[in-house]
Amino acid sequence: MSFQTGVGPRTAVVTGAASPRGIGFATARRFAVEGWAVVLLDLDEAGAKSAADTLAQDHGVAALGLEVDVTDQESVRAAAAVVAASDLPPVGALATVAGVASPVPFLEVDLAEWRRVVDINLTGTFLACQAFLPAMIDGGYGRIVTMSSVSAQQGGGVFSKTPYSAAKAGVLGLTRSLAREMAPYGITVNSISPGVVDTDIRAGATDAENEARLAASVPLRRQGTPDDIAALIAFLASEDASYLTGTTQNINGGSYIA
Repeated sequence: MSFQTGVGPRTAVVTGAASPRGIGFATARRFAVEGWAVVLLDLDEAGAKSAADTLAQDHGVAALGLEVDVTDQESVRAAAAVVAASDLPPVGALATVAGVASPVPFLEVDLAEWRRVVDINLTGTFLACQAFLPAMIDGGYGRIVTMSSVSAQQGGGVFSKTPYSAAKAGVLGLTRSLAREMAPYGITVNSISPGVVDTDIRAGATDAENEARLAASVPLRRQGTPDDIAALIAFLASEDASYLTGTTQNINGGSYIA
């Protein structure tokens, strides 16, 4: 199976893609199922390489796993250079999934925690977009999907608190402005805004009772799954979504209706 756009096969780049239970890996897997070549970027080099090997073996697509610190400009640029020099098809999609949670109450947040959360969630999105956009412009096809959160829209209220909500709100502003700048190139930029999703992002800071409470708070009475989110990201990366740009796609089971 080979993914085809009007200009040929393409590669999808996904940040934060190593965790087997994460949205990033589910997204890379969905791209692979649809025939895209995939690049999995993660701070966990062994995990990224293992995940890429799994996708290549299971779905018969070209896959590359690379170690990347999304908060470090040189690290992100180096990854983009490796991808550009590889035998992979041109980059046609970027999903900036890498992120961290932060349940720390506002008056207990120190500057180090603030910077950690903003750097990974917001600055990491900026750096990835800036590093991979030139290849999309040159290749004539581009879809960027950023990862925000319902917490940015309703001011927390799920798990993470102010630093996370602020960073994810910043992602929405970045997405909308970048969509305007990239529109003349035919490149779309959209954001996903999930509600509570069953991943390991809350690992070590929650328990079964809290997870059940989160599910019960959703009108559809369940948490989202990584595959729910991955399906929407793949659609936004497709040719069918060519007239959608600058949007925030709410996917939250009805917990926030705008």
